[in-house]
Amino acid sequence: MKLRNIFMAILMLAAIVPAVTSCSDSKSYAELLTDENHRVNYFLSLHRVETEIPADNKFEVGPDAPYYKMDTEGNVYMQVLDPGSAEKPEANDRVYFRYLRYNLFSYEPGSDDNSPQGNANNMGYNPVFFLLDNVSIQQSTQYGTGIQVPMHYLGYNAKVNLVVKSQVGATSEIADVIPYLYTISYFKSQI
Repeated sequence: MKLRNIFMAILMLAAIVPAVTSCSDSKSYAELLTDENHRVNYFLSLHRVETEIPADNKFEVGPDAPYYKMDTEGNVYMQVLDPGSAEKPEANDRVYFRYLRYNLFSYEPGSDDNSPQGNANNMGYNPVFFLLDNVSIQQSTQYGTGIQVPMHYLGYNAKVNLVVKSQVGATSEIADVIPYLYTISYFKSQI
């Protein structure tokens, strides 16, 4: 009986030790945010970065344009590929967009292994939209508020590369703490 009790105690201890040590292997939210910042900083180190938005909103344009820091927290960086038309959306205007996005933890510039997600390459997807600055509807928050930032500066038909940190990214993915590089084109509602 004594031997059986010792054996049971050893089995219980063997079951508890991995459970306790596995908890210490997971990262805290603060550590995940630090990892995200490091990855975004690495990506941005490969490009020119401007920390100020041009006063006249005359952004440099093209694939060699700098990434502009769009908010004081550094959650969104924008590279303007095409500034679009002179017509800009106003609050509550419906803005349609097509996008590809890359997880920056696995993205390597110039690599053929980059696999984007999104609706830009498949017209079979239902159109996606947001109502500018209206966070009371799910369509406006589903992809996060970060993707709306360019529409405060650019016109319809604009195209940008956008680095979006998790805090302003898709609401369902905030806890994952994954930064994304988006290539987004914005369009006016035809309704």
